[in-house]
Amino acid sequence: MTRVLITAGASGIGLSIARAFRAAHAQVYVCDIDAAALERAAGELPGLFTRRCDVGDRAACAAMVGDAVDRLGGLDVLVNNAGIGGPTKPVHELDPDDWDAVLRVNLTGTFDVTRNAIPHLIRAGGGSVINMSSAAGRFGYANRSPYSVTKWALIGFTKTLSLELGEHGIRVNAIAPGAVDGERAERVFQGRAKASGQSIDEVKRSAMANQSLKALIDPGDIAALAVFLASDAAKSISGQVIPIDGDMQRA
Repeated sequence: MTRVLITAGASGIGLSIARAFRAAHAQVYVCDIDAAALERAAGELPGLFTRRCDVGDRAACAAMVGDAVDRLGGLDVLVNNAGIGGPTKPVHELDPDDWDAVLRVNLTGTFDVTRNAIPHLIRAGGGSVINMSSAAGRFGYANRSPYSVTKWALIGFTKTLSLELGEHGIRVNAIAPGAVDGERAERVFQGRAKASGQSIDEVKRSAMANQSLKALIDPGDIAALAVFLASDAAKSISGQVIPIDGDMQRA
């Protein structure tokens, strides 16, 4: 049975991914900073392993990965989903502490979790790492520099890991969603509206103008892509960045 660790897996995209892997009969362990969300997720998905963890805390990441491996009996798939959106401000108005916070969770947290997970993936004889990048990792993203910088960096991390881990039969890919339906997208739209002086409806129309398919992305579709990338059907796919964004042309 496939053994899967998902960071920030108690709500949003992470919970959708957990549901999809459980539906595929995988053993799933999720961590999240939100204890109440973890409790709800465990109630929804019987057999789900959970632990509260701040991915921005290096020691907590190490302890969490160790606990995941103990409870799962090993590790085959790592989904690095944890991330925060950060502020919506131009660079010259950013608080440096906000910049640091986004990099600590989105980039350094992914590094810390992955660094601790790799020996267990090697021990399993192969596996898959999936990093959650973003359309903001393919385009410039005005007023969201710390978020965009981390999502670009995760693509470099993905491609480098794929070179390092290929000899162990471990595949590494990134998923780059566009605007995903849910609470986070609503918060982003509200931030853009405040920054631009537009209404939220105007901001949404502007966002959809950037893509040929005029709809927000269903998190269930991202989850299905993650399950595919972790499966034998994707055994020849590594080092790739796969957009799932309605054919977005700019962020």
